[in-house]
Amino acid sequence: MAREIPPAQPPPTDPEPARRPRVHCLLWRWRRNPLRRPSDRLQAWVTLTLALAVLITTPAAMFAAGDRAHRHYRSTAQHEALTRTQQSATLTHDAPRHPEPGSEEAKRARYPVPVRYTDPSGATRTGKTNVEPSLPAGTTVRIWTGADGKLTEPPLTAEQVRNHTMGWAMLAFLSVPLTGLAAHAATSRRIHRHNLGQWDTAWARTAPHWTTHS
Repeated sequence: MAREIPPAQPPPTDPEPARRPRVHCLLWRWRRNPLRRPSDRLQAWVTLTLALAVLITTPAAMFAAGDRAHRHYRSTAQHEALTRTQQSATLTHDAPRHPEPGSEEAKRARYPVPVRYTDPSGATRTGKTNVEPSLPAGTTVRIWTGADGKLTEPPLTAEQVRNHTMGWAMLAFLSVPLTGLAAHAATSRRIHRHNLGQWDTAWARTAPHWTTHS
């Protein structure tokens, strides 16, 4: 009489699961074990190298981008201040009325309106400039002209130079980690494909030994 098969027993429970160290799960590619492949160790080194590169490169890139941007925009502001002139012009048409007169939005709104002015050479010119709402024709406004006498924007202010500089610095701050993540994803994908290829090769060698003949 065959021995009776004992009923299956539930797996033993861990009395203190919360105290199980989890750092080993995160660093399993660094620990020696029979299941670790050379590609696993390679991926661990790639991850560490990219992480260190991002930590070191991000502040340097942020400073370099900010410094270069500050030099560029400060030089541009100085050049514009020397080559642009503020003068008077006369509106040739009424400025549009704002839908909500007296509101905060109306105070900030500006509309392009044709103006007539005299350039530095004494010639009369016309153009369009942004003015406050509801100004009647004939109103005198202040405009900026370039060295060629054409209407232009006012020179960059110190605040605008600072904002442009911070923008380029933040762009560098974000681009370096994103580049590191993209490099990590591309490397991991290539290593994964390599592992699948090795798996297919190993299975092709092993599968015939598992084949049974009736």
